[in-house]
Amino acid sequence: MGRPTSAARVRRRLEPARPPPAAAEMVTLVAATAADPASIGPASSLLAMPGWHPGPTVQGMPSFVNEKVRLLKLENHLVREDHLDKRWEEATGESVDEVIFLSRHVAASNRPALTIHPIGTPHLRQDEVPLAGGRPGWAAPPNPRIGPWLRLLKNIAESHKLVPEFEVTLEATHHGPEISSPTMFVEIGSTDEYWKRQDAAQAIALLVWEGLGLGGGNSVGDWSRKGDQPKVLLGIGGGHYVPRHMDIAWKDGVWVGHLLSGYSLPMEQPSDSKEVNSKGVAGTWREAIKIAFETTRLAFPGGEVLVHLDLKSFKSWQRNAVTEFLASEKIKIGKAGDFY
Repeated sequence: MGRPTSAARVRRRLEPARPPPAAAEMVTLVAATAADPASIGPASSLLAMPGWHPGPTVQGMPSFVNEKVRLLKLENHLVREDHLDKRWEEATGESVDEVIFLSRHVAASNRPALTIHPIGTPHLRQDEVPLAGGRPGWAAPPNPRIGPWLRLLKNIAESHKLVPEFEVTLEATHHGPEISSPTMFVEIGSTDEYWKRQDAAQAIALLVWEGLGLGGGNSVGDWSRKGDQPKVLLGIGGGHYVPRHMDIAWKDGVWVGHLLSGYSLPMEQPSDSKEVNSKGVAGTWREAIKIAFETTRLAFPGGEVLVHLDLKSFKSWQRNAVTEFLASEKIKIGKAGDFY
């Protein structure tokens, strides 16, 4: 038999080694850590809301239960908590449907921010050591709630007078921990002063509370209720805060998958610029795109994943190589209007 395709290898890594029991309850796992004030603050505000009661202790870590939501309190930094979903499943018998990490955001600008992003390190070479968790050539399936929760977070932040002091934004796909379930990070940035802000913590707690339907309403961003617009944005190109992709994500009804910024697309320009094509451009950019596409498709069953390119962020030879590669992989490119 020949070697499995890249997509098959990604799928095999993401699927559990054995299927969960037929009767296993599907739960949402919310992870917080006492090592991070921007994590434990929102978790404490969330636990102050009605309906929580103590859950099982998993590997010495306490948990709390509210309907189908499980909040797990950890002690270590979140980017090092690999396979948290499988650890929960093995300890409790419950099957994890999605994971939401509450965390701090760090930025050189020190600007206050509320951010959401998928995770992964798909662009790293196999000989590179991830500096913030994960594994080379890996990405978690993006949580389908990312787009709808971005819009909900902005509404909450505005109603609590956090805007314009705080910027509400997506971030590009980056860092660990390694995990198999659809995942996203929800963060408060960018310095100790803001990590400890109670109003920011309350806003994140409300995002989780309302977003998961714990207050009695419908949950927000439930892909099973996607309706008749199953187009999913896979963003390629641009800076870390993906402004061109954000222009689309603000629109109601837009679903967001992985977001690969320019630094996650390592490309080496051939010495002969006259013969630039996708095969002649070295680097891990092709594998990063493949993994981001495949894991986004896994996270949105029945959806059509379309690539949105930040065209102005590419040099002409890069743009040509990327578009040629996408065509060879039969991955469609979408314009803004295709997503809503």
